[in-house]
Amino acid sequence: MRERATAPIEAFPTVMTFPHADDVSVPGKEENLPGGALIRSTSQLGLWIFLATVTMLFAAFTSAYLVRKSGSDWQPVSLPAILWFNTALLICSSVTMELGRARGKRSQTRGLRSWLLASTLLGLGFLLGQLLAWAQLAAQGVFLPSSPHSSFFYILTGLHGLHLLAGLLLLLYLLFRVRPGGNPGNRLPQRDLTNLCATYWHFVGGLWLYLFVMLSIG
Repeated sequence: MRERATAPIEAFPTVMTFPHADDVSVPGKEENLPGGALIRSTSQLGLWIFLATVTMLFAAFTSAYLVRKSGSDWQPVSLPAILWFNTALLICSSVTMELGRARGKRSQTRGLRSWLLASTLLGLGFLLGQLLAWAQLAAQGVFLPSSPHSSFFYILTGLHGLHLLAGLLLLLYLLFRVRPGGNPGNRLPQRDLTNLCATYWHFVGGLWLYLFVMLSIG
C-alpha cells in the first residue's frame, strides 16, 4: 500500500524550473540590437567618407595655392590679428567638446549639455570673428579679386566657415537630443551621436589650424 501511495507522487518532477529573466524573449529586442549596430556603423562610415572628401577638396586647393604662390605677381596680404583670437576660440571649443563627451560617458546629462553649449557659443564666436576679419580686410581695400593671395584667403576661409556652420547645426541638434525624452527609439544613441559630432568638430578645428598656418606664411 505504501508503494502504491507514493508512486503517483514520484511520477511528478521533484524540481520545478522557471525561465530566467535573461531567457525570456522580448519582442523586438533582438531586432533592435543589430539594427542599432548597423545604424552606428553606417553613420561612422558615412562621416569618414565625408571627411575624406573634404580633405581631398582642401588638398586640391592647397596644390593650387602652392602653384599660384610661385607666380611672379604673388603679393602676400597682411592678415588681420583677430585671426589669432579666432583660433584660440576654436581650440577652446575642442577642449569643451571633450569635457562634454567625458560627462556624457558618465551619464552626466547636465554637464554634457553645459559643455556642448559652451562649444556652440565658442564656435559661433569664431564665425563672427571670421566675418570681422573679412570686414577689416575690406576696410583696407582688400577684396576677393584684389590679389591671388586675397582670393585664396576669402575662398578658403569661406569654405571652412560653411563646414563649421554645419558643425554648429549638428551641435544644436545634439543639444536638442540631450534632454529628457530626447533619445527616442530607432535612432542613433546619444553617446554615438556625441562621438560623431566630436569627431567632426575636431576635424574642422584641425583643418582651420592647417589653413591658418598655410595662409599666414603666404
